[in-house]
Amino acid sequence: MSKKGWLISGIAVVAVAALAYTSFGNHGTSSNKTVTVGIMSANKDDDDIWKSVAQTAKDKYGITIKFKQFSDYSQPNKALQNGDIDLNSFQHYAFLDAYNQKNGNELTSIGETAISPIRLYSNTYKNVSDFKNGDTIVVPNDPSNESRALYLLKYAGLIELKSGLTLATTKDITANPKDLKIKEVSADQTARNLPDVQGAVINGNYAQSAGLKYQDAIFVEPLNKDSHQWVNIIVAQKKNKNKKIYQDVVKAYQTSKTKQLIKEKYGESEVAAWDKQFN
Repeated sequence: MSKKGWLISGIAVVAVAALAYTSFGNHGTSSNKTVTVGIMSANKDDDDIWKSVAQTAKDKYGITIKFKQFSDYSQPNKALQNGDIDLNSFQHYAFLDAYNQKNGNELTSIGETAISPIRLYSNTYKNVSDFKNGDTIVVPNDPSNESRALYLLKYAGLIELKSGLTLATTKDITANPKDLKIKEVSADQTARNLPDVQGAVINGNYAQSAGLKYQDAIFVEPLNKDSHQWVNIIVAQKKNKNKKIYQDVVKAYQTSKTKQLIKEKYGESEVAAWDKQFN
């Protein structure tokens, strides 16, 4: 081979090697430092909190968080299971457990975020002890929120439930001293029913939409072993639960700055949960 031919071949080898190195280097740094998180759309307060988390992740861990927004609660877990996103943050333990039972048990929590305590409201009474025989209390009719509402009524001292339950229904009421009528309606209709009944257990988002003040509730869901299943979580595929980059996203969320933002955005309606005791 001529000297010129040798020189051209050498340059080509170096160029190919450089291209391979560059491609490999980009894959190992930029793409591996990007995490896509699935969240629900149309919630400015949550968006602001996640923007702050993303900034912390970037500044402290060199991670770029990208967001994929969903409009339907049935979508983010499917996207995560299919690998379309890396993590999601929209659900509590009870929701995830129900999904896993139907879809192969492939997803897991890797960190807790916040809890929105459910509340009992009344236009008739100021205290739970004021309820009279035969009064009606409205509760949500979907399985998870109905169970949550019934546990609230239990801790308010109005009913008793069977022990050892995962999800309670009205059939699990073992004592109802005031013979209260438990009326089941769609969760988004609980606030609308309030003027026509003596009490209503209402989720925070629907209470807020109806203009109800959280401090006007006559009983608030306690934070204990029964309410722990309603803590919201960051979720990953089980095979990826120990990945450092995902654990660093959790750390970026679980900061005093995030806790303060939750308080600023939601006041008493939402509580940072990752350092709470649920006994």
